Amino acid sequence: MTALRTPGSLPDLDHERIEIVTGSRSGLTMAVALHSTALGPGLGGCRLWRYDHWSEALGDVMRLSAAMTLKNSLAGLDYGGGKAVIALGEGDAADSDTTAGEGRRRDALLDLGDLVATFDGTYITTEDVGATEHDMVIVRERTPHVVGLPTTLGGAGEPAEGTALGVYSSIEVVLQTVFGSREVADRSFVISGLGQVGSRLARQLAAAGARLLVTDIVDKRPLATELGATWIAPEEALMTPADVFVPAGLGGVLTASTIAALPVRAVVGPANNPLAERSGAAQLAQRGILYAPDFLVNAGGVIHLALAAEGATSVVLDARLRAIGDTLARALDTAQADGVTPLDAAEALALQRVRAGRR
Repeated sequence: MTALRTPGSLPDLDHERIEIVTGSRSGLTMAVALHSTALGPGLGGCRLWRYDHWSEALGDVMRLSAAMTLKNSLAGLDYGGGKAVIALGEGDAADSDTTAGEGRRRDALLDLGDLVATFDGTYITTEDVGATEHDMVIVRERTPHVVGLPTTLGGAGEPAEGTALGVYSSIEVVLQTVFGSREVADRSFVISGLGQVGSRLARQLAAAGARLLVTDIVDKRPLATELGATWIAPEEALMTPADVFVPAGLGGVLTASTIAALPVRAVVGPANNPLAERSGAAQLAQRGILYAPDFLVNAGGVIHLALAAEGATSVVLDARLRAIGDTLARALDTAQADGVTPLDAAEALALQRVRAGRR
């Protein structure tokens, strides 16, 4: 689910470079936003999605790239923030489950590779919503500045498992903060979005004894049945009482009106930019709902990609993924001590390292 901005509604421009082009092969609008290289080349995925207007694609890539700067900083990675989007047209494949428009999709990925190549290594792309590790193989035909290739080709493979593990670790910290125990068993969770990450997270929570209420814009009731979860309609996700709301689709779902009626104790999930407006963080705090910042808790995927590319062992990688929970605990402690929202605290911690990198 997503709440797209109206045309012309763009975030502040504090990026190092933004390029928006029409692909010469595909004819599709695509953009790359490089937000910061203070800590290293920008690293962030490519999102394939449909937008009602090109300015929505531009606004999305600007917001997502800025979040990647914060994410990579808090994750302790020597990478900056960057992101890419391809605005799909009618008939183009929006996910890995369909082969419609396969030739045009390949053309779009080759066009993306050409665009990434113009950044001369200052931006490194990988998969994101709508893209797969196999798509990255096509992008690699046009530029070496891509990670997340299949393991059969020596790449890091699918990073969704790492993202899910980091979110799970964060959920344990949130439960400890709100309820005084890290135990997942018998706690209730509304999971909105059962894609690559959401489905993996749902499996982990179900295995730990959680009570799940799940939904997706695609009918995935067989998965809900398999997990012993209750299926709810997508429009019910923000109205269903639970201990924790887990946004695992696209962003912008937490608007002022939905927050005002949100019947949960905490929000923690892998979706990027779930807050429609920054003020939503304060509104959640005023309602007594603990918000775990998205760019902190969903960093497992980029950690997986970065460390795998550097040859890290599985033991080192697992420890770094689980340490996401420790970073969240530090941000929550800082927020409590300073009387600010967890979002403010997490951003401050991230920007400390970014500023040091610039110096």
